[in-house]
Amino acid sequence: MSRYCSQCGKAHKVCFCSAIVRLESAIELIILQHPTEQNRPLGTARILALSLPNSRLLIGEDFTTHPELNRLLDEEEVQHMVLYPSQQSICASSKPWAGRPHKLRVILLDGTWKKAYKMWKLSTNLHALPCLHLPTDLEGNYRIRKAPSENSLSTVEAGYHLLQLAQPEHDYSPLLTVFSQMIDTQIQHMPPEIFAKHYRQDQ
Repeated sequence: MSRYCSQCGKAHKVCFCSAIVRLESAIELIILQHPTEQNRPLGTARILALSLPNSRLLIGEDFTTHPELNRLLDEEEVQHMVLYPSQQSICASSKPWAGRPHKLRVILLDGTWKKAYKMWKLSTNLHALPCLHLPTDLEGNYRIRKAPSENSLSTVEAGYHLLQLAQPEHDYSPLLTVFSQMIDTQIQHMPPEIFAKHYRQDQ
């Protein structure tokens, strides 16, 4: 019997599947995950993939010739955007997709800032798509993983804020509930010396 859950991929003692709530969303998320994130114990992309039935999780670094992604990008009557801060990106709070008749898909890059940047640079099929960024005053709660700043968000937090901004009539807080439970459970199973090294003292 495997010591890892077949759904979330985490060890059974830190499995979060029982907390997953299936959520409906008119916006489809495509999560492009760097291969090094796939088996990280604190990875959060799987929370989105398990919670949102119409989301997709694709693994790779250079998606330029990725068959499934390109098939999706070629679909007609679908508006594709990338959640990636750039000089040309538009804040998601302004809802730049509003009034358009097409279904909306948003692409998220799952990796460290350095790896996400490399994914973006390599994946030239993304460069013609409009880019979005989230409001800069949002604060992340990734308490036991290093982040470049207080407003750095995990993939699940970014997905939550995007969906909640776009569809305020729905409640996507279960995404953050699972995220918080994952962190708490991970902390409970951390050796004291590892906890002291990684846990932010201001929490």
